Amino acid sequence: MSTEYGTAVPWQEDLFTLLRENDVNLFCYVPDGGHKTLINRSIEDPEVVSVPLTTEEEGVAMCAGAHLGGKKAVLLMQSSGVGNCVNMFALVKGGQFPFVTLVTMRGEFGEMNPWQIAMGTAVQPVIEAMGMHCLRAEGPEEVVPTVQAALNMAYKSNQGVAVLLTQKLIGAKA
Repeated sequence: MSTEYGTAVPWQEDLFTLLRENDVNLFCYVPDGGHKTLINRSIEDPEVVSVPLTTEEEGVAMCAGAHLGGKKAVLLMQSSGVGNCVNMFALVKGGQFPFVTLVTMRGEFGEMNPWQIAMGTAVQPVIEAMGMHCLRAEGPEEVVPTVQAALNMAYKSNQGVAVLLTQKLIGAKA
């Protein structure tokens, strides 16, 4: 494991830097320990709009709206939130909006909560069934190149892309 759950490690700082270098300036999120560094950095950055959501599907619409306004956005969510977004993912596909979501995974490597396993198993098939691309980052060295690939796919080809930050990467909750 590369982190204690919720503790900042270099790849998280590098990820925030990468997003900002790619002109991402809207961060939509439902609070999540795996995204703690990104959330905190987005709140602290005066050039970024950081929006806490009541539910993840609001973030899909906000990202589409940001694109219509000429801005780049990212949706930060945990794997359980993917299930909440299925209907809204049709907006991404039908509207051909560029869309990037970073998903911290549960229900995988070392999961101790049986309630997380069902959705953790369903995340990738659900994303792909909705016509989006799904990329995975298993180790710290994979995060930046994988997210850069997602940003390129989304914003240069008007694609929906989810990057799964695996439980092996972020660590399992005790």
